[in-house]
Amino acid sequence: MSLIQTLAGIVGPGNVLTEALDLAPYLAEERGLYRGAALAVVRPGSTAEVSHVVKACAATGTIMVPQGGNTGLCGGGVPPEHGKAVVISTERLNTIRRIDPVDFTLTAEAGCVLATLQQAAEEAGCLFPLSLGAEGSCRIGGNISTNAGGTNVLRYGNTRDLVLGLEVVLPDGQVWNGLKRLRKDNTG
Repeated sequence: MSLIQTLAGIVGPGNVLTEALDLAPYLAEERGLYRGAALAVVRPGSTAEVSHVVKACAATGTIMVPQGGNTGLCGGGVPPEHGKAVVISTERLNTIRRIDPVDFTLTAEAGCVLATLQQAAEEAGCLFPLSLGAEGSCRIGGNISTNAGGTNVLRYGNTRDLVLGLEVVLPDGQVWNGLKRLRKDNTG
């Protein structure tokens, strides 16, 4: 079975893009300064699917390029030009798992659009202070991975100052759960 067939078995055939027209938006950054090529774009819809996709790619030695909203301007989400990579898009990982106005915490998946998180926090009587020009299309996973600053950085800090914990799929496909709701934990 080919890698593409394996990936389609994990996320469904409609979430593995291989046609040139479908791939095009994922292969260049906004300004067009960085361009790449890919075997496929895979759009997992859960942490478990991401884990299985990563395991499949790792087993075949395939390069993986995670991509959020593709709003970065330094080419970090663009695959290399040789076309042997798989882009793992977070666009379907867009669930807000929990908002707790008592703890002032929000737990969201990597593909949530920043403006959606801001609106959800506001509806819960809270503030999610990260604010960027691309907030209508950038995704929180990309904001975290680049430690985005934004227009409120002097008052509220960089993105890492807003993060209490993470759930992460490691390069071998294992899931590490570091989600927590405490700013400081002296146990253990």
